[in-house]
Amino acid sequence: MPADADRSARTILIISQVYVPDPAAVGQHMADAAAELARRGFRVKVLTSARGYENPGRKFPARETLDGVEVRRLPLSSFGKRSIPIRLLGGVLFLAQAVVLGLFTRRLAALVVSTSPPMCPVGAMVISFLRRTPITYWVMDLNPDQMIALGKITADSTPARIFDRFNRMILRRARAVVPLDRFMAERLCRKLDARAKMTIIPPWPPEDPADPIPREANPFRVRHGLRDKFVIMYSGNHGPSSPMTTVIQAALRLQDEKRLVFLFVGGGSGKREVELAIQERGAANIRSLPYQPLASLRESLSAADVHLVTVGDAIVGIVHPSKVYGAMAVGRPILLLGPRPCHVTDLLDGHAVGWRIAHGDVDGAVRVIREILAADPATLDAMGSVAASVVRAGLSKRALCGRFCDVIERTMGLEPARDAVASPEHEPSGPGAPRIEHA
Repeated sequence: MPADADRSARTILIISQVYVPDPAAVGQHMADAAAELARRGFRVKVLTSARGYENPGRKFPARETLDGVEVRRLPLSSFGKRSIPIRLLGGVLFLAQAVVLGLFTRRLAALVVSTSPPMCPVGAMVISFLRRTPITYWVMDLNPDQMIALGKITADSTPARIFDRFNRMILRRARAVVPLDRFMAERLCRKLDARAKMTIIPPWPPEDPADPIPREANPFRVRHGLRDKFVIMYSGNHGPSSPMTTVIQAALRLQDEKRLVFLFVGGGSGKREVELAIQERGAANIRSLPYQPLASLRESLSAADVHLVTVGDAIVGIVHPSKVYGAMAVGRPILLLGPRPCHVTDLLDGHAVGWRIAHGDVDGAVRVIREILAADPATLDAMGSVAASVVRAGLSKRALCGRFCDVIERTMGLEPARDAVASPEHEPSGPGAPRIEHA
């Protein structure tokens, strides 16, 4: 088929255990990319789970078309996150079905696969080998690295060796590899040097920057009694890779600051620590809310005065702190709880958009939070404006999603209508260093 053939005659198959309306970030980003590829004229088909990842009791339609994308949801593909064996079972059953359907997908021209479930690249490799189809491997997190870092398995265990063998196989087989930051790229290249086909593209915010919602008129703040409060918000998955113990302990020591509220929005296993602080320690300044509807996400994110972003000390380059972009896009400063260096410190060092505290330094956290609370509101607004301008300049949904789709088109031998321009900022040096696709 000629390189300039009609795009509608080419099918791009996306395999992801999570997809909208599931709130998991991987599925949200997959949906954005799928919609953009469909807008460019391709037939786009998604194979995903029929049930929620966080809440397997939630069932989605077996087939539907969303934003021009054909979505096929597979049964017996998610049983929740109660344990690793349960998650593995759902992942294996999902992949078995996806491989069969993928082998019989008509006019298959490209595969897009991420790390949900972690074995997903194995299924893509089977389809790719038998159908001779290029793979774009979108690396959202790294295993076995994450399981090792969290103490689930040891580095010399059989599961770790098997996972790393699969990592080397997909890095070798994929036509394009897209990690989310320079730290992740470095970890991948220690497994197999794939710099020649690697492009670093961070995940984009849920929405591009728009005019800020005034705090006093924000319906979310009104509904939840936050009009006169100073809100430090954590929004997203509360997981072991995003520990927040230090901030919770600081919150318990800051109960004399009656204007201050720590608001934790979302779900995950780490939410239990938040609930215990409220129920057992009587922390009136800590509040907990579930995931908010996508339609009102801008309202909820804009309700914060400062957004908390957490990065585990052992997680740098393994899990990317994607929630930072949504916070910056709504024009709010960032409070990082995490190590230096990491991707968020790269942002903080390059732009005056926030502060950092270290895990375990409760005294330091209390001191920094009191300084934030005492800061001139105009200073905080200025920091938020800088954050939004950074997103607008090179980290926007429109720019980054477009560049990711450019990468997919190139795997098919097509030249996109516009080329992404690599930025030198934070770019690894040396021969064959991966390209950077962000400002």
